[in-house]
Amino acid sequence: MNRIADHREKAGIRQRDLVSILGWTQTRISNYESGRRVAGLAESRAITAALNQLGIKCSLDDVFPPEMDFKKVA
Repeated sequence: MNRIADHREKAGIRQRDLVSILGWTQTRISNYESGRRVAGLAESRAITAALNQLGIKCSLDDVFPPEMDFKKVA
């Protein structure tokens, strides 16, 4: 799961502001935020960069937290 909406809403930024920077459709961003669509690495980096452009200081891991199953690693 991603935290796009969490970061965006906390900063008072509208989806359309993010859409404007990315040049994507609002539907696409909405689908990423809701989990109906999974962002690839390039899209994840673009979203994180756009959030930073909008003044949100965040990293890729902040917006797209790693979901590691530590039981499988051990």
